[in-house]
Amino acid sequence: MATTITEKQNGGSAGSAEEIEVFNPATGKLVTTLPACSPEQVVEMVARARRAQVAWHELGFEGRGKILRRAQKWLLDNSDRVLDTVVSETGKTREDVAVAELGYMCAAFGFWAKKAPKYLAEEKLRSSSPFLIGRKLMVRYEPVGVAGIIGPWNYPLSNSVGDAIPALAAGNSVIVKPSSVTPLSSLLMEEGLRECGIPDGVFQVLVGRGPIGLTLIDEVDFVMFTGSTETGKTVMERAAKTLTPVSLELGGKDPLIVLADANLERAANSAVYWSMQNAGQTCISVERVYVEEPVYDQFVSLVTDRVRSLRQGVPGGFGSVEVGSFINPPQADIVEAHVEDAVKKGARVTTGGKRLEADGAFFQPTVLTGVDHSMECMTEETFGPTLPVMKVADVEEAITLANDSPYGLQASVYTRDLEKGEAVARRLHAGTVTVNDTVANYSALEVPMGGWKTSGVGVRHGADGIRKYAKRQTILLTRFALNKELYQFPYAAFRSELLVKFVKLLYGRGDRS
Repeated sequence: MATTITEKQNGGSAGSAEEIEVFNPATGKLVTTLPACSPEQVVEMVARARRAQVAWHELGFEGRGKILRRAQKWLLDNSDRVLDTVVSETGKTREDVAVAELGYMCAAFGFWAKKAPKYLAEEKLRSSSPFLIGRKLMVRYEPVGVAGIIGPWNYPLSNSVGDAIPALAAGNSVIVKPSSVTPLSSLLMEEGLRECGIPDGVFQVLVGRGPIGLTLIDEVDFVMFTGSTETGKTVMERAAKTLTPVSLELGGKDPLIVLADANLERAANSAVYWSMQNAGQTCISVERVYVEEPVYDQFVSLVTDRVRSLRQGVPGGFGSVEVGSFINPPQADIVEAHVEDAVKKGARVTTGGKRLEADGAFFQPTVLTGVDHSMECMTEETFGPTLPVMKVADVEEAITLANDSPYGLQASVYTRDLEKGEAVARRLHAGTVTVNDTVANYSALEVPMGGWKTSGVGVRHGADGIRKYAKRQTILLTRFALNKELYQFPYAAFRSELLVKFVKLLYGRGDRS
């Protein structure tokens, strides 16, 4: 969720000096004004990136890794400035930034610097075909060239610059187009990478409104997009015109299932934190909960008490509030509409349920009960601080309802029986399922993270999270061979019949049971 490519340009022409105003959504105050790039400038940026990419690739894994590790240290040395910048343009709590933005970025710089040589190492393979005896097979990886990263407003560092790190480690130049709502974090990281010695043109930030992203797609060699499913379709359609490969991390409606034998304290704490963290503006937030009937009332009581105690307001220092503002103020309209729709159809608000009267964009942390799949809060991505909880008769109903969604990003199951939990996980239609945990997998950069169904195409993290930024090349070397192969011209009946007999001898004795 969280990025659009079809927002209006405010009347700016292709070459105009259009400006982007950046506001603090928690206070409504203007932070700064930035010039927006024109399509012509995008073309120039990509050309600059192409010129720089060759030398960047030639540095090798070790040379690139040194710069990435310097960036890791730069983040730590400038942590207060990073926290201040992200808070100022997002209205997040300082804790949300420290863990999910700063912490993630520090881990990612070190991880990809270390793992890139392994994940992109040349592979030597042996063929099962007897026709290739004596041949040597290799698969090697080459950078795609220039990668375009179109990032969201909900995580302006980890889901924008964070996706650039493996692309850089693979030897690509990168152009990051952050959301026009939150460009300052990416610009700060651009400054930091320059200080760390990254060559000019290798990492650039494109500031502009949504439509400028279409020009970027036309020019680059790979597109990584994080945002809504509808916008993801637009990205994929545009990229198809130039046959540019894409990776899409899209919307989610992630379910959490609580079985009757679960540790309810842990399940409740996880449900509250992962539905309210970042004010619910996370693609892998808990967006709906299914609880087996015997423990439903107790679970509702636990989560209601915890959500009611949350402090919300303009973020200050550490420990000031638990829930900040909406990052993109219009998101409040969607959240309010989902809550009103649920109440109209019979749901009950046990706490919260209303916008806050404030200069910033706030909606109260909200728990909804008596919900079902006729309600938008259970079927459409809400992307806000809401926790709808539905009673189910048994685990079978929970699985059926959890899978009753066009989305399939993440899911979680809580039970004391790990064998049962794993069995349930294997039946859920999601790219990642956690048992007795929620979202913990995102810290495991070794494993792929991506969605099923309309939640995405491709993955971030793991070996495929960097290999997507590379072209594969197969090389076959023939050491010893006849002057002419048996199957080559001119055809002769004797040789052809001999070939058929050989195939039958080779493959005709398989198990046909």
